[in-house]
Amino acid sequence: MNLLHVNDVAGQYPASYYAATAKELPHFSPLLGGQTCDVCVVGGGYTGLSAALHLAEAGYDVVLLEAQRLGFGASGRNGGQVGSGQRREQDELEDMLGLTHAKQLWDIAEASKSIIADLITKHNISCDYKPGILHAELRAKYLSHTADYVRKLQSEYAYDKIEFLDAEQIALALGTNAYCGGSMDWGAAHLHPLNFALGLARACERAGVRIFEQSEVTKIDRGKQAIVHTSEGQVRADFVALGANGYLGNLEPKIANHVMPINNFIVATAPLEDDMARELIRDDVGVADSKFVVNYYRLSADKRLLFGGGESYGYKFPKDLAAKAQKPMLEIFPQLADVPIDYAWGGTLGITMNRMPDFRRLDKNIFSASGFSGHGVAMATLAGQIMAETIGGTAERFDIMEKVPSISFPGGVGMRLPLLALAMSWYSLRDRFS
Repeated sequence: MNLLHVNDVAGQYPASYYAATAKELPHFSPLLGGQTCDVCVVGGGYTGLSAALHLAEAGYDVVLLEAQRLGFGASGRNGGQVGSGQRREQDELEDMLGLTHAKQLWDIAEASKSIIADLITKHNISCDYKPGILHAELRAKYLSHTADYVRKLQSEYAYDKIEFLDAEQIALALGTNAYCGGSMDWGAAHLHPLNFALGLARACERAGVRIFEQSEVTKIDRGKQAIVHTSEGQVRADFVALGANGYLGNLEPKIANHVMPINNFIVATAPLEDDMARELIRDDVGVADSKFVVNYYRLSADKRLLFGGGESYGYKFPKDLAAKAQKPMLEIFPQLADVPIDYAWGGTLGITMNRMPDFRRLDKNIFSASGFSGHGVAMATLAGQIMAETIGGTAERFDIMEKVPSISFPGGVGMRLPLLALAMSWYSLRDRFS
């Protein structure tokens, strides 16, 4: 099953709030015939666009191939949250990798937030960038860990932009009684994800990147000069940078064994009155809660609630997309029962077994970064820069990321769908009864 095609119309963005409010670019032509370049970048999401931009700015001749439209995949459909840290918490990383490696990963994650702000400023990207992510805890038995973790970041990582919220404080911050506390991270942020991707694309075009849309890569021949094939053309390149994430398919089996695609869903309500919007999220921050199948939500620039969540047991989107994310939304905010849903969409992301990104050298001149596990707005963007600097001869940060142990999924690619259904059933039950 090819996830580039099964749930979407070829060459079109999904009918999302993001697409409806995008500062859209004209179509780029498909690749026809042959091209030669220094670096061929595969994938037109955050990773590929960032890699292409940083390479072009460093003087490389770059071709970027996108199977659909720029920002078509998770980069143009996600919750827009620019989170702190890695997908795993620092105490977990310390236990897994040791203190030195864990602190290196924290520094890289901090750089991933900085690169978002820097790119927005440098390239004048209009994408509704706003500070603040609130992490909301559903279970009282885990609240002491939240408090301990906030203190750990403050004292051991010198991170002073986070604060603990008790039950009273979170009840004032959010218009729900679902949570018992949490943490407020003012060093994190949220944005319009598709407009950020399209802003990167404009910067790529200005930097001289040759961009081809609707140019799905079908095969990569390895060698001193790699040959990247599409159905109607080919690119000869000294280096290849892969940034296809959940839409990579079986193009590179080594990656496919370690990165599993899963679906997630978002709804956008009709615009809310100012008082209602402030009641739901007082400080206009992004929110992510502690469910394994995370609920994540925020207000749009025109005061809609954008709410993501709902588990998926297969790769085809459900017929009633609105119901998939509206159900968990109403569990948190029952007062929205009569508010219309104006948009509903799904998307595919890549996850790994340990929820850490998969950085991989496939050959001396072929690099990949994927598997951002729902934490990809910042990390995927930085990953593109890291691949670019590695191609340029500075591999320190790539090596730090690649040294994180990568675990293959049991049963390989053939067991993806039954494994996904089993795992999501288990975690859904755990969320409901714990």
